[in-house]
Amino acid sequence: MPDADRRDTQEKGFLSHMADKEQGAGRSSRAGKLPEAGKKLHEAVCVLLVELCERFTFFGIVCNMILFCTARLGYCSHQAAMVNMGFVGTSTLTPVLVGWLAEYLVGRTKLVCICMFLHFLGTALLPVVSFPFEDVHIDRRHVLLTLPKREQKIVFYFALLTASLGIGGIRAIVCPLSAYSLEDCGPKELLSFFNWFHWLVNLNSAVVFVSISYIQQSVARNLGFLIPFVSGLMAMITIHMVRGEMIYKPKTDSSLLTTFGVIFSALKTCCVRYRYLGTAMASWLDHAKENHGGHYSEIQVEGTKSLARLFPLFTFQILYRTCIMQIPSGYYLQTMNSNLHFGGFVLPVAVMNVISIVPLLILVPILECINSWLFSSKDTGHSPTIYLVVGHLSAALSVMAAGFSEIHRKRFPQVEQTLSEELLLVSSMPCFHLAPQYILLGVAEALVTPSCSLLSFWLVPERMRGISMHFLALFNGAGCFMGALFVQTAHAGTQDECCNSQKSSCS
Repeated sequence: MPDADRRDTQEKGFLSHMADKEQGAGRSSRAGKLPEAGKKLHEAVCVLLVELCERFTFFGIVCNMILFCTARLGYCSHQAAMVNMGFVGTSTLTPVLVGWLAEYLVGRTKLVCICMFLHFLGTALLPVVSFPFEDVHIDRRHVLLTLPKREQKIVFYFALLTASLGIGGIRAIVCPLSAYSLEDCGPKELLSFFNWFHWLVNLNSAVVFVSISYIQQSVARNLGFLIPFVSGLMAMITIHMVRGEMIYKPKTDSSLLTTFGVIFSALKTCCVRYRYLGTAMASWLDHAKENHGGHYSEIQVEGTKSLARLFPLFTFQILYRTCIMQIPSGYYLQTMNSNLHFGGFVLPVAVMNVISIVPLLILVPILECINSWLFSSKDTGHSPTIYLVVGHLSAALSVMAAGFSEIHRKRFPQVEQTLSEELLLVSSMPCFHLAPQYILLGVAEALVTPSCSLLSFWLVPERMRGISMHFLALFNGAGCFMGALFVQTAHAGTQDECCNSQKSSCS
């Protein structure tokens, strides 16, 4: 019996020791996981902060660019709109260019430093262009310094170019979509992420359009561009603080050049074989495979085939982006040439942009509830498609409403209105008559952009997701330049109202 008691005591002691050891190991593993989770949260917050600062800078430049070009640089309305859309399109395309440079020619750390410098240079030169040199006097007779109009335009375009390159570097290297660790997310989580991400971006733009546009137009019009400069400086300081953790390094198993190579190789081989051999295959991209006489592997061609299925979606994005670009161009001009007086107060021109943002801010929480119900059912594949169809229809209705509003606006008599200390002849129609077209386009943005991002990210293999988002950016940029071409074409057969009212020459 004593031996049995001793054995029982030893076994109990051994089991107690093992239990304490397992508990200690569990505590150490949890302690190891907590700092790792905190580090990831810190990185995500920093990336989001830099993203919001960069968007704050971007919207600060865009919000009153048309008014600045017409009032200070003497441009016609259509020219100012084309400059605005050109800047937006360039800022959309530069992340693709900078991403390619970071992958093949320049290191990511070195390139992000170059892009931060370009961003700083561009936002620092904008106050130089907008500064009122003609108002600075040594005494009552002599002007301290003057900047000729030609040099002013050169500095302005150089500042826009360097700022867009800096914006592209920040978006491509510091804040790519892959930095948010979305690889393991399902369609429901992805759609929720894209909804709330665009909700935050649009909330940021609403703050910009209300605050900066009012400062530029009414309080200190010549110092308004200092606010994007300060915002860009904040973003660069944030990048500098955590530059080792924020610079995301993507996988290098696929690239944009490889995708283009597969497409051109397949087209070349397909044309040659169709002309001389007449052989048919399941997909024309199969001609790029090595076992069919091409130069690319099976994995590379299959990834490109999955991406090619999204080309109809990307093509529709060109038309949709052309409609969306009417907010900072055509709709802005309509608002600028309407009566902005409201209760004895002159509203900022860009305040109407907030009307297009409010539907998005309201719809996102509602869409989240709808998505929770849809994705809990068996049929989960049709909701993004339905959102896309309804969103494109809403964008088309918005453009139609803008056409009827323009006919309605020209029936009102003209009145004098002061904008940015410039006297303009505008229609006496209240600007709030334009609200329906802004609301419809805001509804379209709330439905289309998150759904299109979800489909572009989810319907391709994991290694092709970055390439898919690059193609989406390419087609969005093409839509911006298509909008500029549309403005130029529309102006070709008509007389520009702003040029007549200001009696300024188009240069």
